[in-house]
Amino acid sequence: MNIDDVINLSVDGIDSKDFPRFCDAFFYEGFWAETGEPLTDEELDTLGEEYPEILNEMAFEHFI
Repeated sequence: MNIDDVINLSVDGIDSKDFPRFCDAFFYEGFWAETGEPLTDEELDTLGEEYPEILNEMAFEHFI
């Protein structure tokens, strides 16, 4: 799975007590760029596992 094929990713589960790791954060919404179809929960979980640094960065940006 390539994160460059996904658009409009959203993050949830951001807890200020987890700063700066945001270990409870997760992707909760995203869409395939080519088709506009939403990602499944399983695909969102996979993205979080394969791209934890992006998930953390997005959680940090949301937090500040």
